Amino acid sequence: MNYYELAILKSPLTPLTYQSENEIEIGKKVLVKLARMKKLCEAVVLKKVEKPTFKCVDIQELTQEYYNLQMLETAKFISTYYVCSIGEALSSYSPFNEELEEDFDEKSFDSNIKLSKKQEEAFTFLKEKKQALLFANTGSGKTEVYIKTIEKHLNEQKQAVLLMPEISLTPQMQKRLEKVFHTSVAIWHSKVTKKKKKEIIQSLLSGKIRLIAGARSSLFLPFKNLGVIVVDEEHDESYKSDSKPRFQTKDLAIYLSKKYDIQLILGSATPSASSFNKIPYYRLKETFFETKRAIEFDDSDANLSPKTIQKINKTLQENKQVIVFLPTRANFKYQICTSCGKSVECPYCSVSMSLHKNDLALKCHYCGYAQQIPQTCPSCNTGIIHNLRVGTAQIEEELNNLFPNKVIKRFDRDEIKTDTKLKAVLNDFNNNKIDILVGTQMLSKGHDYHNVKLAVVLGIDSVLNMNSYKAREKALSLLIQIAGRSGRKGEGEVIVQTKNQEFFEYFFTQADYKEFLEEELEFREELYPPYVKMARILFAHANGLKVKDELDKYVNILKQNNSIEVVGFGQCAIFKLANKYRYEVIIRSKSIKAILTALHGINSTMATIDMDTNY
Repeated sequence: MNYYELAILKSPLTPLTYQSENEIEIGKKVLVKLARMKKLCEAVVLKKVEKPTFKCVDIQELTQEYYNLQMLETAKFISTYYVCSIGEALSSYSPFNEELEEDFDEKSFDSNIKLSKKQEEAFTFLKEKKQALLFANTGSGKTEVYIKTIEKHLNEQKQAVLLMPEISLTPQMQKRLEKVFHTSVAIWHSKVTKKKKKEIIQSLLSGKIRLIAGARSSLFLPFKNLGVIVVDEEHDESYKSDSKPRFQTKDLAIYLSKKYDIQLILGSATPSASSFNKIPYYRLKETFFETKRAIEFDDSDANLSPKTIQKINKTLQENKQVIVFLPTRANFKYQICTSCGKSVECPYCSVSMSLHKNDLALKCHYCGYAQQIPQTCPSCNTGIIHNLRVGTAQIEEELNNLFPNKVIKRFDRDEIKTDTKLKAVLNDFNNNKIDILVGTQMLSKGHDYHNVKLAVVLGIDSVLNMNSYKAREKALSLLIQIAGRSGRKGEGEVIVQTKNQEFFEYFFTQADYKEFLEEELEFREELYPPYVKMARILFAHANGLKVKDELDKYVNILKQNNSIEVVGFGQCAIFKLANKYRYEVIIRSKSIKAILTALHGINSTMATIDMDTNY
């Protein structure tokens, strides 16, 4: 009889020992019985062990699927650093059938791209540094540098992965890559069907596919000989997983690059302060087309100020297009009673519900609960509801009233629910069939709009006022990214409605984003990342008293640890979510070992750990 330690996939359990009469390869995916589970569970063989003192259960079934050594090693790192079980870490990976692996046929590619002198310098710098940041202004041609680098590795019969924030996986980028790499490129993201994903994995193993362009999950595919990882828009927060394991894809790419000798390129017009601080960078300022961008500020409280309306009207008369950004979807984010001052909250979450006029409903953007729009305040039954913080749907409605003969579309998660809809709206906009596109942060994600002259930025103050040490970085980065969508070819204009003109104007018109990062890093020294490590421990339970006791217990334990600092603790900003009460503790330390030791000491079913938190 043989005995094996197994990681149960998607389970928080520590590895368990099972037995089998068969000799089983390390990394093999198997099916096992787990107490109180009717269905068989998927598990991965981690190592062979001596016969234990207790009685073992048999491994029920061997599958054809397998996790290679690199996957197992990386999963162990994820498990340790992001504080999750090895089974949860391995569940991020796409296993593969070893029998499908083939030796690669030789292929050659020629992009016919002629790099400018500055792009050539950037290409050489990135190649020599192994891990490097391409700090490239919007429109400076960083995609050409990516393609040239990928081409080099593919011609050496290696594979490549180009990571992008999911919504950036546009038809434009797909066409550009397919033009050079033909059928050797595949697109990978959450909306790709299960059948198509299986085909892509088979083609990756056979060498038919050499380049994967996709969202963060692309990093977990079974690459046979990965030569380069490109992380485009590396500042984007969608690279941080919001469910277990809560890894940061960009940092994982840095780990893989160093451990397995893979070239890494991080690219952005507005790089994160941490990347700017720790990765050598090349600055690419020169834009491909001659562009001029004028910015104006407006401190009006109106949803759309007269000045903004005038700018939009002038742009439309010139047969140019307009993009309007807001951080909030729906019609309005909050409903406040004019008599008692209370907001209309979700019954399951301690958040205001958002007004969706077209659906005649108030909806909770956290748990999905919806109800009819009340005629009077549900708290005092007499007051009149007043709507606050305008959203995309309301601005779309107001623009339709102002410009009835123009085509106005919305570009947010309420409107763009499928890949087909995304492609259709972007194609229509690029073919000038849409005059004004109103959207959330989806607008800023690397899209190349050639006829946009005006970018209108609303609600940016709500980003700047967020409760996060990254608030200034997020707000300025977002403004620069959205502004960069206007005047891609020629003159562009940006109008920003804000009460913080001084901050935005200085860094947008007088100083450079590099100067902002240097100032920001000075401000963070000794207190915030990248100089210290920060983590957030979130406690959640349906019983409010029980979870508060759990919080108090761990706050006392953590406060006794002299190697870490408890920055703060208490109720979460959203105290109740999906009927669970939530408390949090924020800790920091200059020592990675100290903070990880403290986090691994938390043994509570109520706790969720977020290492390298953005709070």
